[in-house]
Amino acid sequence: MGVIDPRTLSPELQARYGVGQRSPWAWVWGALAIIVFLGALAFVAINLAAPKIDGKLLAWDDAAPDHVDVTFEVSRPNGETAYCAIRAQDSSRVDVGYAVAEIPEGDGYVQVTYPLRTISPAFVVDLLGCGPDNPPARVLPPQFPPGVVPPDQPWTP
Repeated sequence: MGVIDPRTLSPELQARYGVGQRSPWAWVWGALAIIVFLGALAFVAINLAAPKIDGKLLAWDDAAPDHVDVTFEVSRPNGETAYCAIRAQDSSRVDVGYAVAEIPEGDGYVQVTYPLRTISPAFVVDLLGCGPDNPPARVLPPQFPPGVVPPDQPWTP
């Protein structure tokens, strides 16, 4: 027994079994699914091709009540300028220091010690992120209490 050609069936049988009937919306949904898939593929390709800049906090030293020395490393493509956001907070998690450190063009890996000025002793220090923009994208802005003026950066003796 072979395969039956649907065109040889009577119109009553074609209607009964739904042979040869396609909703016009099937083409619309199919095209939409292909467009969404290609868009997602393009998004992933662009993010993989973008230059990657990473930062990692190595250490910090609360040398004095008015500043901390923050040591961190930055990995980036050679010859790319990077900007890293650094934040210091007190024991109640209120910002006491904030800076965006510029790491000039140079080697792909660099270790930096930044003297971060604070308005009171620091309890914790965070490297919020690094990127090619000033300030880095997707990094929290300074969150000082209302009426508090962020200190000028960097700290100098």
